[in-house]
Amino acid sequence: MMLSKFFSLFPQRGKKAILPLSKKDTGKIGENLARRYLEKRGYKIIEQNWSTRYGEIDIVAENKDCVALVEVRTKVGEQFGTPEETLNYTKMQKVLGNALAYMGRKRTLKPYRIDAVCVVLDESRNLQRINHYENIVG
Repeated sequence: MMLSKFFSLFPQRGKKAILPLSKKDTGKIGENLARRYLEKRGYKIIEQNWSTRYGEIDIVAENKDCVALVEVRTKVGEQFGTPEETLNYTKMQKVLGNALAYMGRKRTLKPYRIDAVCVVLDESRNLQRINHYENIVG
């Protein structure tokens, strides 16, 4: 480990230490920010982190008469790519499979769509930007 990186873990006078978070912890921060973002826009959150043995749906929400199955992608900074770039074909196939499983298991006849919320945090884990994309599989 480089010394500068090692010493960055310790706070300077009057500053808090920024400890590295795991990908799971970063994802949880992003999911909570996405949840609040959707709630402020009138979405009713039905479930969060609904999972099967094959995968997980981050957020299930209702908006008007439609069920939105939301994939949340979170990154710290964009120097190594954007969260949107992580929504590749393989990931989208997995999300679609999970969506079909959810709708089948819940036996709902409401129309549904798959959305994505992309979150970018700065190094201090503060929100830099959040974007909501509706009906990404269409």
